[in-house]
Order: sequence, then C-alpha cells, then structure tokens
Amino acid sequence: METHLADWLRGTPEGTEAESILRRCVHCGFCTATCPTYQVLGDELDSPRGRIYLIKQVVEGERPSAATLQHLDRCLTCRNCETTCPSGVQYGHLVDIGRKLVEEQVNRPTGQRLLRALLTETLTRRWMFDPAMRVGQMLRPLVPGALRAKVPEYRDPGRWPRAAHSRKVILLNGCVQPAMVPAIDAATARVLDAAGVQSIVERRSGCCGAIRYHLNDQEGGLDDIRRNVDAWWPHIEAGAEAIVINASGCGVMVKDYGHLLRQDRQYADRAARIAAITSDLAEYLPPLLGALKPRLGELAGRRLAFHAPCSLQHGQQIRGVVERMLVDLGAELVPVTDAHLCCGSAGTYSVLQAELATELRDRKLRSLQADAPEAILSANIGCLTHLQSGTELPVRHWIEWLDAALVPRHG
Repeated sequence: METHLADWLRGTPEGTEAESILRRCVHCGFCTATCPTYQVLGDELDSPRGRIYLIKQVVEGERPSAATLQHLDRCLTCRNCETTCPSGVQYGHLVDIGRKLVEEQVNRPTGQRLLRALLTETLTRRWMFDPAMRVGQMLRPLVPGALRAKVPEYRDPGRWPRAAHSRKVILLNGCVQPAMVPAIDAATARVLDAAGVQSIVERRSGCCGAIRYHLNDQEGGLDDIRRNVDAWWPHIEAGAEAIVINASGCGVMVKDYGHLLRQDRQYADRAARIAAITSDLAEYLPPLLGALKPRLGELAGRRLAFHAPCSLQHGQQIRGVVERMLVDLGAELVPVTDAHLCCGSAGTYSVLQAELATELRDRKLRSLQADAPEAILSANIGCLTHLQSGTELPVRHWIEWLDAALVPRHG
C-alpha cells in the first residue's frame, strides 16, 4: 500500500514503522473473513482492512474524527488478522501506533476518559486492586449481576512449594490474576516443582505493561516494562533460565519488550534478552512431561472443551500445543467450531465495549458447549473470567486441571 507520510511524522520511529507495515498490505481482504467485529457489525471500517485505511489517512496528515476513534476502539487486538494475512502485515503494532496518533488529536468524551483512567490506575496497582477484589468476593452475593460477572468466586490457592531446585524460572508478578484467581499461580508453581523446577516471583515487578500501553498510556506502559526489566535482571544474572508466563495476554506483551524498548539505549539490550527467554507455560512445560507423569494420578473431568486465547494462538502463534498435551494426558477434547475466533474478553475490552464483548462471549460459549463437555479450559485470566460469567460449567486454567492430579510426595 503506497504511503506518503505527513511532514510532522516523517523520520519519527512511529512514522517509519507505520509506513513499513502499511506498505506490506495488498488490500486482499482475507483479514475480513476472520475479524470478529466485522462478523458482528458488518462494517468495513470495523475490519482490519478498514482500520488500516483509517490509520493510513491519519499518518498521511488527514485529521481523524470521533468516528475514527470509535472504529479503532472497537478493535479487539485479537490479531486473528495476522494469522490470516498472506503478506505478514503486523497489524497489532500498527493499531497501537494509530490509536496513539488518534488519541492525541481527538477529544475523547469525559466519561470515557474517566473510565479508562480508573481502569489504568486501579487494575495495575496491586495495593489497590487486591483488597478491592477480596472485598468484592466476600460481598459477591450482594453485588449487582453485571458487576458480579467481573468478580470470580474465591478459590483457595493451596500451598506454595518450598523446595529448592537447581533449575529456576521467574513467574510474572501480575496485576489482576493473583487477586482474581490466585490458584493459577500456585498451581503453576506446584506443577513446575513436581517437574524439578523452582518458581521465583519477584515482588518488585508487577503488571506487564499491557493495560496502560493498550489504553494509550504508552509512556506509562513503558515505565512498567522498565520496572520489570530492573526487577528481573538480577535473577537472570543469577541463573534463572526463563520467564514463564501462564497468562497468554501477558506473554504476548513480555515477548514484545525488545521491540517496545528498541529505542531506549539504557534498556534495549536487556529488554531483548528478556523477550528472548520468555516462554508461555504451554511452551515450557511439554519437555518436562516425562518427569511429571510419574507424579500424576487420576485426571478427573476428562471430557473437556479448550478455548485457545487469541493471545496464545494469534499473538504468540502457539497453536495445538495445549490441546496435544491434554490429549496425551488422557483428556477427551470435544470439537469446537470457529476455535480461531475471540471470546470478547481482550483485556479491558469487556468493560469498555460490553455489548460487543457479550455477543462474542455468547457465540464462543455456544461453540464450546455444543458437545456437552464437563468443563472448559483456557490459558488466560481474562478469557477465564469472561467465559465463566456466561456459563454454569466450571471454567479453569488448564494448569489447574493438571495440578489437581498431582500425587503428593511421601517421605
């Protein structure tokens, strides 16, 4: 796609990257076939190709409108279009640039600005979010239905393993997951411990940066990233072999640290190193299954549906790995139609675009429940809570299902 950058953008990092991405697009429209918002709304401007045209107009100097802002807001950033695109268009990076440029030129309504600021400042601060979530869980029966859907029932996380191992990995000290479902991190640590790997959680680290960055507080998001780099680096120097992430949305972000800090001379090298050693749990665990299987007992609830988060299958391009692992361990996976489509969670999207998110959730649940599974498994905290809000079936992280089968050591 021929692009002529506006004078004010030419020669800037954003302009250079946007032009490079835009020039790869050949207008083919394959992306529209797999775009969830286009399937629901039927508007070309709510498809990747349409949004690419809008961003092209902005980088070429045309002033964006409130409608431009709305069409970009409606994008889930599921990156399904990247999987579909035959030209390798890095749409996720382009839409981040486009949103930033539009946000700088369009006056967002006050109510939207306040809600986005509230999400940015509360979700990313553990000292605020943890006690608020705990109170919400205690009062959950009294909370109105729409809000109750955002507050999962509390589940006892169980013990955290204390054994020391020569192999060590860093687990993300995330923002919302430890408060909403602490059982996921504890289950991860126990399963890794059973396979001879020690988990480190560095308390000085925190949110991966995705919430701020994708809500257009990009500088705040980069500050979150720098804090994590500083917090993790001593452990990496001491021999931690990987950063293992059990929330696939966070995994996409951390794997992008090298790209996001490539212009920062102080952090670029360390950020690139961190991105290189980051693994989703689905990538890290399979080589350890040989050591793990002797510790596994009966795997209850074997008829399962698996929802592959977009951040796993499209953002990280990890497809079929969890499914093969579950089958190898004895699960019967029911078929899921349109498994490539988003469930509508998408970070804060289910709050900011609630109507669209609910429509996408209900479509996804119809597919997941069509063959009567005993439970639904997934790999991202947002997907888990969003799906659970629309079904009575238990929705769990796949590592929780695996952890439930561990047989305690004796002696």
